[in-house]
Amino acid sequence: MVHQLISELDSGSKNVMTQKRIITYYMHNHSSTIPDLAKEIDLSIPTVTKFITEMCDAGYLVSYGKQESTEGRPPNLYGLNPDSGYLVGVDIKSYCINIGLMNFTGDMIDLQMEIECHLENTPEGLEELCRHIRNFIDQTPVDKTKILQIGVNISGRVNPEEGYSFSTFNFEERPLADILSEKLNYPVSIDNDTRAMAYGELMKGVVKGEKNIVYINLSWGLGSAFVIDGKIYSGRSGFSGEFGHFNVFDNEIICRCGKKGCLQTEVSGEALHRVLCERVRAGQSSILSERILSGKTPLMLDEIIAATNKEDVLCIELVEEIGRKLGRYLAGLINLMNQELVVIGGTLALTGDYVLQPVKSAVRKYSLNLVSRDSAIVLSKLQDKAGVVGACMLSRCKLFES
Repeated sequence: MVHQLISELDSGSKNVMTQKRIITYYMHNHSSTIPDLAKEIDLSIPTVTKFITEMCDAGYLVSYGKQESTEGRPPNLYGLNPDSGYLVGVDIKSYCINIGLMNFTGDMIDLQMEIECHLENTPEGLEELCRHIRNFIDQTPVDKTKILQIGVNISGRVNPEEGYSFSTFNFEERPLADILSEKLNYPVSIDNDTRAMAYGELMKGVVKGEKNIVYINLSWGLGSAFVIDGKIYSGRSGFSGEFGHFNVFDNEIICRCGKKGCLQTEVSGEALHRVLCERVRAGQSSILSERILSGKTPLMLDEIIAATNKEDVLCIELVEEIGRKLGRYLAGLINLMNQELVVIGGTLALTGDYVLQPVKSAVRKYSLNLVSRDSAIVLSKLQDKAGVVGACMLSRCKLFES
């Protein structure tokens, strides 16, 4: 169905481009009448009627029934055909991956969370990733020929337009997206994990009409993503959002980037893990003390989050400290961008108000009142599903909005 239209997009014909505009419109609007669509894309009602009829016959669109109306004959509503195509999203975490299958209207059909694996940044790690994706696709309950694209989230520096990853799985001179496409036998797009999380929130999460947004990914590291005028901002080479590498601390802690003093050396899950272990070994008490002091197995970040939510005093203190530091430098972003909405997501966002309230207090303290008063600060609605939802939605976006 949609495969045929995608293959024709490069032709640039007027009819195909109009069909693309119609699909793009319905990607952002669940359904509409023909007159409303005609007004939005600036075409006559007879012309739009012709396109809608043809696209329904081709299987791209379907009728959603009659619009409720108190006057006259109710018009038909049209929208995307959910069964016309599917997207696979892959969200790579530190010790697991999340994989989802989404239909063309954006409903999650299949979702496997926390598939246990530790992907080393090696060719063998890349093969393991592909094996998990193949296994997921083999088990999906849909026609495999209808899978349009696989979207993969990669941490670090990613150029989504050219398909290159410069931080992970960068073993060859050619684009990682091309390598994955060859290995999986499906078109593959890649993007930065935080941008995908932000797009997930924009399309399916906490965003309710706001067009200018900052998304903060407070996980093992610290990243950010920007939505400007309703569109994800990637920067010239796809490297925007490296908030965690602001050089702000006069410390001797070496960041993963190789420099000292980066914001994420003290504001991140890695920092929380490090400081908690240091404090416990120095004699402070936590419900995780025995786990840390025994050293039998590595302490996981999820365990620290769980301890925080069980009201462990030391964990709460450290999370709140991270929140205050984050809020101080987030205030600078708010002063700079004056955005409508700040979304706090990532693993540490699962601590809820323990991290959110210190962030808000610090923002009020360090930002300009006139600038920050219109910037709401909220927690992610999608939480740990933001990445996999965003990966699916971004892959659909790239097919039709590029």
